Amino acid sequence: MSLSLFEIIQRGGPVMGLLFLCSVLAIGVIAERMMFFHRCSINLSHFLKGIAPLLRQGRYDEAVERCDEAYGPAVKVVQAGIVKRALPKSELREVLQEAAQLQLPRLESNLILLSTIASVAPLLGLLGTVLGMFKTFERLNANAGAAPISDLSGGIGEALMTAAAGLVVAIPCYVAYNYLTSRLNAIIADIERGGIEVVQLLDNQPASGPETTPAGQTAAAAANPDAGAGPGKHINYWPK
Repeated sequence: MSLSLFEIIQRGGPVMGLLFLCSVLAIGVIAERMMFFHRCSINLSHFLKGIAPLLRQGRYDEAVERCDEAYGPAVKVVQAGIVKRALPKSELREVLQEAAQLQLPRLESNLILLSTIASVAPLLGLLGTVLGMFKTFERLNANAGAAPISDLSGGIGEALMTAAAGLVVAIPCYVAYNYLTSRLNAIIADIERGGIEVVQLLDNQPASGPETTPAGQTAAAAANPDAGAGPGKHINYWPK
């Protein structure tokens, strides 16, 4: 006899409802992270080969425009390095480190929720098992230990359903979390590689003119169109 999803949730008691909610949240997180990581994944080698000739020729504005056309945190770090190319090498590395750190919150977003669901779902299943067995013993006690099987099946069924449901929710969440974490680590590796390679490309290049923003303006003009940016001005070099 097959049961509908609604009947399974109804027979599993309130814990089954919580597990169903966890499963819906997990599906949403997995779908959102997979689409986001797919957008963030680029062929970094191909991208760097495309902008390397531009940097060697001193065509920095075109290189920044090429970064604007691409997408991904590694591209943003490369773009930050080009924009801040006039800085000394040690300061440029610090800037790229800060740029990479700014990308991490978006990359790690919602993964902690998926990890929490994978950890909590089996515990919710265990809680449902305990509650189901508690109902069973309550009915046995009410009938002086001589309750018919039909009276006991409800509590036992609830205990088994919630235990199984907890594992059904937790196992895919755990697998998905590990997969998404591997995708995250690959993107972080690209960010680090992009930062290292853009520093190497810029290391032997002469700084031609003032730093430029992603829109091609000078940094001073972007900070204050009516006056030069003095030492007390704060210039936002990070592209949005």
